[in-house]
Amino acid sequence: MTNDIAKKMALAAIDALQDKKAEDIQIIDIHEVSPLADYFIIANGTNRNQVQALADNVEELLGRLGYERRPVEGYDSANWILLDYKDVIIHIFDRENRSFYDLERIWRDGKQVTEDDLKM
Repeated sequence: MTNDIAKKMALAAIDALQDKKAEDIQIIDIHEVSPLADYFIIANGTNRNQVQALADNVEELLGRLGYERRPVEGYDSANWILLDYKDVIIHIFDRENRSFYDLERIWRDGKQVTEDDLKM
């Protein structure tokens, strides 16, 4: 069973992504298949500026809530930004790189969950 802190963090990250109009937000519960985290959140933006704005908004909201982030990867190129909050890892792509890396396929052993599942 995933922890409540991870669920709250994931919900906050999703809110931040939705606030900046992220496309195709997917949540994968990986806690049973990997020790890396409880959840992967995958989303994409339409261009470099939006991808960076999505990352900035997630960082700002989670920071205000007191969640500690590890170093950010990929911010300058903005084709795949990785935000690691230990229990929740957020992947923000541009459209092309999201399709190319296809994390949903790679992590298909995880369980796809919805925002409503996290609220339960």
